[in-house]
Amino acid sequence: MTNLYIGLMSGTSIDGIDAVAASFDQGQFKLVGSYSQTIPEQLKQDIQNLCQPGIDRVQLYAETDQLMGELFAEACLGLMAELGLAADQIVAIGSHGQTVRHSAPGQGNISFSQQIGDPNIIAARTGCAVVADFRRKDMALGGHGAPLVPAFHRQLFSDARLNRVIVNIGGIANITVLPAQGHCSGFDTGPGNLLLDSWCKKHLASDYDSNGQWAAGGACNTNLLSQLKSHSYFDLPAPKSTGREAFHQQWLEQQLSFLPPIAAQDVQASLLQFTAETIADEINGLGLSVDEVYVCGGGAFNGALMNSLNLALTAKVDSTIALGLDPSWVEASAFAWLAKRRLEAGSGNLPAVTGAERETVLGGLYLP
Repeated sequence: MTNLYIGLMSGTSIDGIDAVAASFDQGQFKLVGSYSQTIPEQLKQDIQNLCQPGIDRVQLYAETDQLMGELFAEACLGLMAELGLAADQIVAIGSHGQTVRHSAPGQGNISFSQQIGDPNIIAARTGCAVVADFRRKDMALGGHGAPLVPAFHRQLFSDARLNRVIVNIGGIANITVLPAQGHCSGFDTGPGNLLLDSWCKKHLASDYDSNGQWAAGGACNTNLLSQLKSHSYFDLPAPKSTGREAFHQQWLEQQLSFLPPIAAQDVQASLLQFTAETIADEINGLGLSVDEVYVCGGGAFNGALMNSLNLALTAKVDSTIALGLDPSWVEASAFAWLAKRRLEAGSGNLPAVTGAERETVLGGLYLP
């Protein structure tokens, strides 16, 4: 098989690199194969340090950029070996990179979005063309550079008879609104798994709360939930985007300091409800009769979170597996598609989503 694209994704959760191989023959998306690459603990810690002002040294940035480039290349080579693919069968690799800082426009600072994972290294190691740096052109045109996946959601998941919402729950959660009639829209709703994972890591020494079982055994603290939802981000109009800069462990600890002591498991239950409600509040406030909600990203595997979403929404909630694509691979697939759009000189952003002045071609091309 030839004319394949590879998509690479490492998200805010920093829980690993997702790699997919996909074809788009006759405009039809087909997932050919997938591969997961673990991020070593020290490298994960270095990435987290880069996300924190004050300890984000230039030396650390440069070294981590190189190491992530090598790891992205390793993920590609692992996927290609698993599928028996040679470099000449791959048209291009679309690499999102690893976000280490995102400063959204209109929030008081110079706006920028910075990803690491040197695409030159990926191209050199794999022998394939690489498309990377997808966000900054949109930001140069006044946009947030995020979310970018809604354009792919529209291509793959739209239905002319149904009003659908696609919810991506990674470290940060975002929604894509796909009305049966009208324009696609979308934005970041707030935290997804980020706070849940970090609280779980602190108290259970586990990277995540499997199926939300720990949260399900606790009780949501309504005072904490109200405190968390008072964050100014939720009052901002769309288009809007956010990240680890606004929602992080230190911010959570600060919110807890305003309240009487709360049991750790009850904090986890409250964080789960916080994610569910901030997603549901945005969907319920769309002014659209939503028929179906489909979830992708790691949150789709959290049974307790999916149950909370079902309770908070009137629409049917399911994972994107019901639409033919495993929720684990939706984002990586989107960057394979965005690489294809770049090579075709087609637009990759949706101004209604990102707030950019116009549609534009996204990404720089790096040849082997």
